[in-house]
Amino acid sequence: MSPTQVVVTVILVLALAALAAVAVVAGRRRALRQRFGPEYDRVVAERDSRGAAERELRERERRHAALELTPLDPESRARYAAAWEELQVRFVDSPDETVRDADELVSRLIAERGYPTGDFSERIANLSVEHARTLTHYRDAHEIRLRTERGEASTEELRQALVHYRALFADLLGADPVGHQPPAQRQPDHEHDVTSR
Repeated sequence: MSPTQVVVTVILVLALAALAAVAVVAGRRRALRQRFGPEYDRVVAERDSRGAAERELRERERRHAALELTPLDPESRARYAAAWEELQVRFVDSPDETVRDADELVSRLIAERGYPTGDFSERIANLSVEHARTLTHYRDAHEIRLRTERGEASTEELRQALVHYRALFADLLGADPVGHQPPAQRQPDHEHDVTSR
């Protein structure tokens, strides 16, 4: 091989290696975007760089893989669905208390599934790996709940909080909590279903 051919070969090999590296990074980025959905964009906007955000998301995946998550058995699922329906019925008479109880019920469900229930940001990070599409709902519900504690939330906002909690609750439950039971076990009066309006 002539010196020119060696140089051209080295340049081609380096170019192919660079293209392969770009393809690997693009593939990882695409996989993170698909897995985390809107959470990907949120973390990218919060961090100094896309690389830092992607490192954090991969770290979330690593921590999530170490969790011992358990699916709910049918009995637990039915118990949670019944508790949710009870919450909805109580909303009309005591919306503030119902929103607090909804937060507690969601937290119990998170714990029973095997997720740590530390501070809110830790919960969000752990849930984001499998439940990223409902985290906006959870954040909104949590914010309204905090406003409720300060006496700043309107009844409509409280209703919205219950709707938001229901989105994550259904995602964790694996089914819509209302309509989960067989028709013979459901209440005939549906006017108390505040979250379906």
